[in-house]
Amino acid sequence: MSQRTGGSLGFTALFLCALCPSLFADKLSFDERVEIERGLNAEYATMKVVLPHAKKPLVIHSDGKYDKGEWDDALRETGPAARLGDQIQITNVKIESNRILLDINGGFKGTGHWYDHVEVGMGGPTSPVSTNQNGPAANGSRVVLVFPGPIPSLKSVEIRGMLASVFDFEKHSASDQYADRLPEPIKKAIKEQRAIVGMDHDQVLLAMGKPKNKSRENTKDGDEVENWVYGDPPGKMTFVKFTEGKVTEVKDSYANVGGTTAPPLPTAR
Repeated sequence: MSQRTGGSLGFTALFLCALCPSLFADKLSFDERVEIERGLNAEYATMKVVLPHAKKPLVIHSDGKYDKGEWDDALRETGPAARLGDQIQITNVKIESNRILLDINGGFKGTGHWYDHVEVGMGGPTSPVSTNQNGPAANGSRVVLVFPGPIPSLKSVEIRGMLASVFDFEKHSASDQYADRLPEPIKKAIKEQRAIVGMDHDQVLLAMGKPKNKSRENTKDGDEVENWVYGDPPGKMTFVKFTEGKVTEVKDSYANVGGTTAPPLPTAR
């Protein structure tokens, strides 16, 4: 009896495997999720098509296909977020069971929030947290990469290939070469997507992308000080202070409670 039962279960498993192989495919591991998020977040690309400024995520299937008619409808409704040949940046990555959501240039910005009028500062004049003072930003959108079943075992380079019908990631290689020539502490910080003391504007942009807000002032000594703000309250916010074009202070805070300052850049030998 037990032998017949075992044989029946084995036949059932083989039948299910043949009918729906995705049930038995290797699933995305935790380490692979981390690699995908780090490998895609803050990545730049050049548009191969016009990207609509869409309210709903624009669907791209894992085989690289997308519904051009739906994209055209979104384009007529809300206009373009980026045109053919424009450079865009992936600013957020969210992995779900069978799809990966990508915010492009900050994502679609709708109506205002309660914190649009909140002002923050870092040892100087306060600055508005939100830059959405003149209506929604016109250059953000959201794309969703959809799989036919659970996301299989893969890496960020494979996802770039799936998105290649819309995004060209190869043209960003010049920035990668630039980063490779930087001092090791700065190179490491860029890879970890954080700012450290000693960076310049371009290096912070490579590491963290465009800030939510900028402010500039001159000190009594005649130095030019610039403050960049990243993040939205009540979540984590990062304040990057430049003096004469170099980062002199980095502070993280949650709703202005606590904070840390980055250690100084090690002296080159």
